[in-house]
Amino acid sequence: MSVKRTPMTRAGFETLRDELEHLKRVERHAITRAIAEARAHGDLSENAEYHAAREKQSFIEGRIADLEGKVHGAEVIDPPSSGERITFASTVRLEDEAGKEVRYWIVGSDEAQPARGKISIMSPLARTLIGKKVGDNVTAQLPGGKKTFDILQANFPWTD
Repeated sequence: MSVKRTPMTRAGFETLRDELEHLKRVERHAITRAIAEARAHGDLSENAEYHAAREKQSFIEGRIADLEGKVHGAEVIDPPSSGERITFASTVRLEDEAGKEVRYWIVGSDEAQPARGKISIMSPLARTLIGKKVGDNVTAQLPGGKKTFDILQANFPWTD
């Protein structure tokens, strides 16, 4: 059985990898010490500190397993730096019917931050934009209803 590859930008991959390393090297050791300290307080059946530490340990181990799967299955795709065609990791500048300009970066699902302009490849707008080019007019079925955009620019450097 082949491993399912998940598209991700280099920045998104590095963020996940850094979180994984932090959990493994710092948080895992800190929670082990907290459990040992709570055990030293005696009766475990009525020890709230112990139970809270064990619950946190369970959460951390689950997150580590989740991140390991994501990092292992990542297909890192560098953003295009030129061209007019929109693909995964493209940046786009759009204008809606009201003349309002917006910009988006099409990223992997784990990196999406819509409020900061980073939209998931799985979002309705990104799916509508993929394969289109500068100058095209697109209509996307968004949660708030249909919206039409003109594609003004693509594949420019992203700055936060």
